[in-house]
Amino acid sequence: MIKFLLKGIIRDRSRSLFPVITVVLGVSLTVLGYSYFNGVMTSWMQTSAKFEAGHMKIMSRAYAENADQTPNDLAFIGVENLLADFKKDFPELLVAPRIRFGGLFDIPDELGETKAQGPIIGLAVDLFSEESPEKDMLNLENAVVRGRMPQKYGEILISDEFARRLNVLPGQTSTLIGSTMYGNMAVVNFTVVGTLRFGVLAMDRGTIIADLADIQEALDMKDAAGEILVFFNDFVYREEAADRITETFNEKYSDKDDEFSPVMVTFYDQGGMADFMGMVSTFQGVLIFSFIAVMSIVLWNAGLMGTLRRYGEIGVRLAVGEAKGHLYRSMILESLMIGVIGTILGTVLGLGFAYFLQSKGINLGNMMQSSNMVINEIIRAKVTPVSYVIGFVPGLLATLLGTSISGLGIYKRQTSQLMKELEV
Repeated sequence: MIKFLLKGIIRDRSRSLFPVITVVLGVSLTVLGYSYFNGVMTSWMQTSAKFEAGHMKIMSRAYAENADQTPNDLAFIGVENLLADFKKDFPELLVAPRIRFGGLFDIPDELGETKAQGPIIGLAVDLFSEESPEKDMLNLENAVVRGRMPQKYGEILISDEFARRLNVLPGQTSTLIGSTMYGNMAVVNFTVVGTLRFGVLAMDRGTIIADLADIQEALDMKDAAGEILVFFNDFVYREEAADRITETFNEKYSDKDDEFSPVMVTFYDQGGMADFMGMVSTFQGVLIFSFIAVMSIVLWNAGLMGTLRRYGEIGVRLAVGEAKGHLYRSMILESLMIGVIGTILGTVLGLGFAYFLQSKGINLGNMMQSSNMVINEIIRAKVTPVSYVIGFVPGLLATLLGTSISGLGIYKRQTSQLMKELEV
């Protein structure tokens, strides 16, 4: 039966060409859309983890409650002892203490008077320790546009866009005006030794990168850090493992009665990310359902047209004694074969475009000028094992639904009218 139906599909192109083209287009769009959307979310998660959230994050309980405001007056004190104990308990994890800060960035002229100034967002990271993963994780060396990396204390990096706006050149002295951990004014001089371009719009607008020890001294935060980011060694987020580690850490180190005791949260526990990822999953489901619905309607209409065109063939098959149920099932089997052929071709076509976008990417920088999201401006698709099979859902289901609905007309045929129809 299958061999017979396959020959009919191949030889009678008018029967199969339009449905196959419909399935190919629908499946290729599904595969490409899924892969591209997956690439967007993967890029966002990786960038957010490296620059903001980590796979897990340790803060003081008071800081965690107001984390969106980066309240350094509530930072955790006692970082060195905590990290020493943490590395003994979890040697397989990477840690990165950081301080986020803001202030006014002032550029003096030859006389020491203000030549230019602007607000900045600062990130203090460990630049000089051999075990620190920060340089590689933030890709600092490759991000340097002009100048060089800091080689000693008192040297900083600033975003290239910000530097050009203030007309700052590597080697110039700058002044950071901010507030200390205890609310006092902080005025500290630094030497700008290089400019950076991250490819992350929120970071490129006005960011300075300084060594953690420099900012601890400048902001009177000795042995303190606002956040301690924790990462898996391979930088791949594992939700179940993160939940388990977080629970173990909080049981040992966190005290609910002490607002300055450390508390660990996972990536999904920060900034409503769990709700956001749930919304993303829902959107993916809606995307696939939409393709199934549209393709089913198109294939239903194609099936109706095919049934009308094959009116005589169906009548002959019923006249020679073929049961309506058998005929109906054979048409469904035929449609599934068309679906398989179209799905395979559509998957190959969709994967081809997806691999191209994975390699080249699309630069959305001009569309994201006003965005505050920490995400790369070049978005790439990401092909996963699911990309190879996801097209079979709309490809087979749509053809099955379309033929199942249109094929119901077989049961409306009256056997008593068959000979009269054939005479005509």
